[in-house]
Order: sequence, then structure tokens, then C-alpha cells
Amino acid sequence: MKVGDKIPSFSLKNEQGETVNIDNFIGKPMVIYFYPKDDTPGCTKEACAFRDNFEDFTDAGITVFGISVDDEASHLAFKEKYRLPFSLLSDIGNKVRKQWKVPTDLFGLLPGRVTYSIDKTGTIKHIFKSQMKAEQHVKEALQSLV
Repeated sequence: MKVGDKIPSFSLKNEQGETVNIDNFIGKPMVIYFYPKDDTPGCTKEACAFRDNFEDFTDAGITVFGISVDDEASHLAFKEKYRLPFSLLSDIGNKVRKQWKVPTDLFGLLPGRVTYSIDKTGTIKHIFKSQMKAEQHVKEALQSLV
């Protein structure tokens, strides 16, 4: 996936076990961020940075989704522990991660941390990839869509 590409369709379960079809969100801007694992240091910093800036996203009409391989129960516990106000989607088997060609880090040992900013037409406007700068993902996403 690269800037200018239309996002592919997918459906995943959220932390409540409800199916989320991404096509239902075309028509407004979105941020979709792929992260390695719930409740780990970098992923917690990233999720909490999105939480702490969530009002800026909602004021701009932007929907935020986090995606990892963790199951719904793990996502629910992570969301409740850190009071995350956005949906976490379970990509069991990394089907969507592979569909989006999200790269791995550390010689393939760690799932990549990549944030996609998507305009209301479903077109990727910006991509930010950084395993170590977890909190920078939020700034990059906001700057690219606001």
C-alpha cells in the first residue's frame, strides 16, 4: 500500500465482538494504525497518545481504528485499562496486515507499527512507519488530515 492507493475492503471484529466493515466508514476521514501487541510499552504509549489527542480527531470528523493480532478479549482489557475511546480490531491470523502489506521490523521478528491516514474517498493520504517513535504516529496522522 502506498500514498494514493484506495484502501481494500475488510471486516474485523472489534473489542465487543461486533463485526466492523471498513467500507461503512468511507465518506469520512479515517486513521488506521497497525500495532504489534496490546499492553506492551510502545503500543501502550501509542494508544494513549491517540487517546490523549482523541478530541482533535473527533473535532475534525476523523475515525480512529487500531489493529493488531490480539483477540477481542485482549483488546477489551487493553481498552478498559487505558480508557481508549476508539475501536480496536482483531486481525487474527494477520489477514488484513498481509492484505495491506504492512512490513515487519527487526528482521521479521516484530509486527510493524504503521499508521495510515485516509481521506473521505478511501484514499491513503499519508503513511507513517516507525517502531520506536510510537507517539509520533498521532502527530503525523493529525497533520496529514487536518
